[in-house]
Amino acid sequence: MAVNISAAVLLGIIVFVLLKGGHVRFGSMLACSLFGFTLAATGLAPLINSGLASLAGLVASL
Repeated sequence: MAVNISAAVLLGIIVFVLLKGGHVRFGSMLACSLFGFTLAATGLAPLINSGLASLAGLVASL
């Protein structure tokens, strides 16, 4: 659970910085966010979560 919260905070900060820097417009950010919420409700969610967990384990082992 801590990895999920950390990833959400990190990705939120990245989106905020990109939005403020003018690299991403509000409409694009909104579309990507809604796509993420929709994707989390599909059958791919466990696969994505396990992929993020293995990536976090890889980064932690470095």
